[in-house]
Amino acid sequence: MSADERTAGVEADPSRSQYRIESLAKGLHVLRLFDETTTSLKLREVVDRTGIPMPTAFRIVATLEEEGFLERTEDGTIHPGVAVLTLGSSALRGSGLVQAAERPLRRLADATGETVNLGVLQGDQVLYLARLRNADLVTANIQVGSTLPAVWTSMGKLLLAYLTAEEISRRLGPDAFGTGHGPNAVTSRQDLDAQLAAIRRQGFAIQDQELALGLRSVAVPVFAGGDLPVAAVNVAVSATRQDVAALRGPILERVQAAARDIGLRLGAA
Repeated sequence: MSADERTAGVEADPSRSQYRIESLAKGLHVLRLFDETTTSLKLREVVDRTGIPMPTAFRIVATLEEEGFLERTEDGTIHPGVAVLTLGSSALRGSGLVQAAERPLRRLADATGETVNLGVLQGDQVLYLARLRNADLVTANIQVGSTLPAVWTSMGKLLLAYLTAEEISRRLGPDAFGTGHGPNAVTSRQDLDAQLAAIRRQGFAIQDQELALGLRSVAVPVFAGGDLPVAAVNVAVSATRQDVAALRGPILERVQAAARDIGLRLGAA
């Protein structure tokens, strides 16, 4: 292919950027393999999951290791390095959303005495951007940077409810309704769609022991001037201490007030 033909191809496809650096994109692809459930990999697994040839994958891993973004143990196991943590912490500290939410979330936690969270959608997961935890809440080790299945969380269902059916289908892959959930978890797209329709009508989402036994939460959207929410805020409670009626009453009102406050701090009209 000539240079002119290649240029014409880029112009014909505006989604392709002439400034894209493929080697950098491949390196970022490798870093994205690591998440809450995948904390270590072998080089062969990196190759299998990315489709990158072994020699290229070896050079990418070696480069990321030298720069501190990956670490490798004596048996060849690859882990995220300290530089990833530093970069993630810097991103959160510099996030206008997190900064705008800090004071309203603190007031919400003080007013309810419960755990409060701020999250956004990341594929079919909810990414936790902020968390103020009540020590009495017995849950998995959720912290800032954790991700959980959107279909079993109040924040995830809330944010999914504002998407089109096509976008929801694109996000929810075959593993979206997997294992490891609570007794009331939704397990089919049909049941989820019914929940999302109700959430759209009422403007809030409740999770009642869907994520885990003994855990309930209520979430509302955060708007910053547009029609789509930029994030969700929730309050999570112990099912032995708070019933669903409480989540729909005084707790919901406080969460809504916090979400409005965050939206105003982000410049919402």
